[in-house]
Amino acid sequence: MSFLEQILGDMKNEVSGLMMYSYRPLFSEIFGYTACRQLSQMFLAVLFFHSSEYVLVAAIHGRSSVNLSSLLISKAYVFAMMFALLEYVVEIALFPGLKEYWWISNLGLVMVIIGEITRKLAIVTAGQAFTHLIKVKHEEQHNLITHGVYRFVRHPSYTGFLIWSVGTQIMLCNPISTIGFAIVVWRFFAQRIPYEEFFLRQFFGSEYEEYASKTPSGIPFVK
Repeated sequence: MSFLEQILGDMKNEVSGLMMYSYRPLFSEIFGYTACRQLSQMFLAVLFFHSSEYVLVAAIHGRSSVNLSSLLISKAYVFAMMFALLEYVVEIALFPGLKEYWWISNLGLVMVIIGEITRKLAIVTAGQAFTHLIKVKHEEQHNLITHGVYRFVRHPSYTGFLIWSVGTQIMLCNPISTIGFAIVVWRFFAQRIPYEEFFLRQFFGSEYEEYASKTPSGIPFVK
């Protein structure tokens, strides 16, 4: 073996060793207790949210009325979740201590549970009156629901989803996605609620006006 080949071989071994050394902390963090627990909670939260949504809506309206868009699964939603996972991987590799604030992570878990319960209560309470798509024509089964969880907020399903979605990111200790989810979901409902309530006022008139005057929307800063 020539002297040059020996030098190149030593350099290759050094580079390989450095790469293995740099990847070792990443793998140890990804497969460590913190990541396994937080990511497992995240995947279970998402799985339960959408599967239970499908079961409830299919039971109320029939399976033919359920699709991905009506279950709030869109390209933007998938992109947001992928970005959140990417943020988590990058941060746990570079700043593993950031994910160790368990009181923050546990707060997010509590928010996920509260948001889940609030949304499902809204669906069950509304029954046939609950739809994922805004109704622009008044149908016979579409009644004004003001009892149960609707006594406290006008749009409890939106409230539940906002709490749930932001909670998933607090649970992961994802600062960027927490802010991003809060802004994007809030803006979506801030635009949707006035449009939806335009038709509700047409359907129910003064009855809805009186209800709306006494009951908050359930989304912060949206009347």
